[in-house]
Amino acid sequence: MSTTATETATRAEVCAAACADLFRGDGEIVAAAVAGFVPMLGSRLARATFEPDLLTTDGGPSLSAAPVPLGAQAAEVEGWLPFRDHLWLVLNGRRHVVMGPSQIDAFGNTNISCIGDWERPSRQLLGVRGGPGNTLLNTTSYWVPKHSTRVFTEKVDFVSGVGHDRGAHEIRRVVTNLAVLDFATPDRRMRLRSVHPGVTVEQVVENTGFELAVPDEVPDTRLPSAEELRVMREVLDPKGLREREVPQ
Repeated sequence: MSTTATETATRAEVCAAACADLFRGDGEIVAAAVAGFVPMLGSRLARATFEPDLLTTDGGPSLSAAPVPLGAQAAEVEGWLPFRDHLWLVLNGRRHVVMGPSQIDAFGNTNISCIGDWERPSRQLLGVRGGPGNTLLNTTSYWVPKHSTRVFTEKVDFVSGVGHDRGAHEIRRVVTNLAVLDFATPDRRMRLRSVHPGVTVEQVVENTGFELAVPDEVPDTRLPSAEELRVMREVLDPKGLREREVPQ
């Protein structure tokens, strides 16, 4: 059944469209959305609609000739991206990565390494992984499926990815299940860009552990178009994997 303009988008679909918007104007670079189903769907939605030159992968080393449905293999491969070439893209800024922070502060410093003191952490996480190189050399965005003060902290316990106060190349936006945030302020502190339909500014502020820059008027995050809903539901994610990350 075709999607009509009157159908209501779910919160997950609003988030996916917001993740797609991260890539507007990027052109022919690799979209490395590694933080979950929603940003991966967003990158492929961008390529399927308004950014046809965007390079997307099958989740591995193959560059797909067309956006691949979530959970599927590429039907047609247009290129091969071995690790040495992947590193060249990282070093030369030809990549926009979407990562998932365990903690993030007001300037975009992120932690995916440990919770607690480095000498005796209470939780061991992934380690810094590609955080330093990504944030110093590439455009970076973040996806947070559960916006809370545990993630949005005054100070991160360990700096895995650097923020704007430590020399980040560009931290474009942070998309969460509640809102879209950016760093369009004079001192590059985090700002509330939009709230998702049904969410209030107060909810976002209450769930953020530092002082956000909040404009006098905060718009709603845009709804996906009827065509974007059709592509998400019928082509890219017919199994509805997006709803696992952001339940209604």
